[in-house]
Order: sequence, then structure tokens, then C-alpha cells
Amino acid sequence: MRIDDEVRSAGTEELDARTLYGILALRSAVFVVEQNCVYLDPDGRDLEPSARQLWIERNGEVVATLRLLLDSDDAGTARIGRVATADSARGHGLAARLVRRAVELAGDREVVMGAQSYLEEWYAGLGFVRDGDDYDEDGIPHLPMRLRRAPSSGPASP
Repeated sequence: MRIDDEVRSAGTEELDARTLYGILALRSAVFVVEQNCVYLDPDGRDLEPSARQLWIERNGEVVATLRLLLDSDDAGTARIGRVATADSARGHGLAARLVRRAVELAGDREVVMGAQSYLEEWYAGLGFVRDGDDYDEDGIPHLPMRLRRAPSSGPASP
């Protein structure tokens, strides 16, 4: 691990302008430009009080990011989304480190996501399982995924 590959985390409102710009620019570069998907990335959810941004920098530049949200359902589900890594930083495990940290921050909450379908096996390697049928989001095939949690161990039976 490089010294500047530290996983950082902050509420959106805690971010300085330069970091927030780096996160949003990376998301736009990956999702809008690289994947040729015209959509409005700032969807308002980054402004939710519980929204957390996770990111990794190299040489002062954001090279990997994801967003962690708490859904407003009764279960208090945590939602991972907007997972993006700069082309120049791929293949070094940065996104996996971000996802693992997001799961830690979620604590005991259920963790869900809408993953791009071609990444199903990659997310499965991190403990996620398919949780429904494929769907189209902005012209890109996705599928719902949920973190498979080990059952809690209760007291031993006599």
C-alpha cells in the first residue's frame, strides 16, 4: 500500500471544495464520459445528512471514490453507490478497499447496492449476492446486490 493510498471518509458537508470537486469530477469522468452515459450525477443524495464520501488520493488527486448512504427504509439499510476508480489507478485493489471500509462504517446495517451487471462476480468476491432481477439504469445493465452477512452466533445449545 502506498502511503497516500489511505482510505478517507467524511460527510459531504465536511469536505473542502477541492476534495468534493475531485470526487464529483472522477464520477463524471467514469460514468458520464468513459461509459458514455448522459445523466445528472448530482442527484441530491450527496446532500443527505447521513451521506458519506469515501475516497483515495494519489499525489493530491482523487483516484477512487464511493458514496455510502443510509436509506430511509424502516430497516436502516446502508447503500453503497457511485463506486469509481480512475483508469490510471485500476487494478490495484483501491475500489475493494473502499467497499470494505464502507461495509465497516455500515456496522450492523444491511448493505445493498445497484451494481453494473458485468461486476457481479467482482462484488461476489467481496461477499455480495444477487438480490433480484436485472434492470436498466440510464442504458446500462444493473442488478441489485446485498451483502451476505454471517448469521450471528447466539449462546451455545446445551
